[in-house]
Amino acid sequence: MQHTDVLVIGAGIIGAACAHALVQAGLSVRIVDARLGGATAAGMGHLVLMDDNPAELALSQASLNLWHTWAPRMDAGCAFSACGTLWLAANDAELQAAQDKRATLQAHGVDCELLDAAPLARAEPALRPGMAGALRVAADSVVYAPRAAQWLLDDAALHGGPGRLCIEEAEVVHIDGQCATLRDGSTRQAGAIVLASGIHAAALCPGLPLRPKKGHLLITDRYPGTVHHQLVELGYITSAHHSDGTSVAFNVQPRPTGQLLIGSSREFDTTDPAVNDAVLARMLQRALEYLPGLADLNAIRTWTGFRAATPDGLPIIGAHPHRPHLWLAVGHEGLGVTTAPATAQLLAAQITGTPLPLDAAPFAAHRFASLQA
Repeated sequence: MQHTDVLVIGAGIIGAACAHALVQAGLSVRIVDARLGGATAAGMGHLVLMDDNPAELALSQASLNLWHTWAPRMDAGCAFSACGTLWLAANDAELQAAQDKRATLQAHGVDCELLDAAPLARAEPALRPGMAGALRVAADSVVYAPRAAQWLLDDAALHGGPGRLCIEEAEVVHIDGQCATLRDGSTRQAGAIVLASGIHAAALCPGLPLRPKKGHLLITDRYPGTVHHQLVELGYITSAHHSDGTSVAFNVQPRPTGQLLIGSSREFDTTDPAVNDAVLARMLQRALEYLPGLADLNAIRTWTGFRAATPDGLPIIGAHPHRPHLWLAVGHEGLGVTTAPATAQLLAAQITGTPLPLDAAPFAAHRFASLQA
């Protein structure tokens, strides 16, 4: 199958979800991945409703609905857990921010509730005393993203019919119209090409306004029952939108294995994958301010990864404005796993010309001057 309806470059969570949606739409798909490593393998795998702006909320809410639809069919390796999120308020000012967030989410039909200090302490006894409260968002979940990406591909192959999906391990080095050239010099033809290779996409599409945001994560040994919800400080939102310098914020996720995944950090202007001990120390110190008992737990691994960020914090989903047949699904920063399902549905609808599941305008590529030439 050298010529297909769509060639998808990248088999991370975004590329896999796009292939899945396109096969469901009745198209034949070839997905090509170079195994260069990306955010899917490095990230937390959180599925979290974010409401920094209406477009982000629409994309994440539509995606969470799809994740919950898929969850009963996903295998145990996907480690899906509907643990919910607690957005933690350390003081009265943050509690007001939690109330504002509740009002926004409830206006969009999201199940959430405000906890004051006493019920919060009962829900998460390991938190330090004196927390003002928290907002609990029930639908938020976690998943093991690498396995979930593979499940999407397996599901597409299973239900798409013979010949609908081909998966190839190879590196695309050039895109020209409907032709992709591989590292070995061979070519693959397709009616449309979808670029979904995260931070690596810029090498194939000059002008993509993607900036790497380095992050650190640490995982502990197994301590079942230590934490019950994903715990995030309300200051995480501010940290996530920093555009310069280095920042850390408290984010701890309970894995179904009983392990705790601890984040988060953001560094700009570096592509060095090595663990930065100073940043890791800052991140862990922040975590200890919320969960003092972490000091007694055994850490078994630390690692880094790179989020692909756009200047305005929203992904690019849709046609390239000046390169016919090239479609973009990039720039999801730290929300790629969360928003992969709706990203794929939106892109597939644009490619096939069917009704859009949500407004595509906020994600259009032409909003960036660097893609206008």
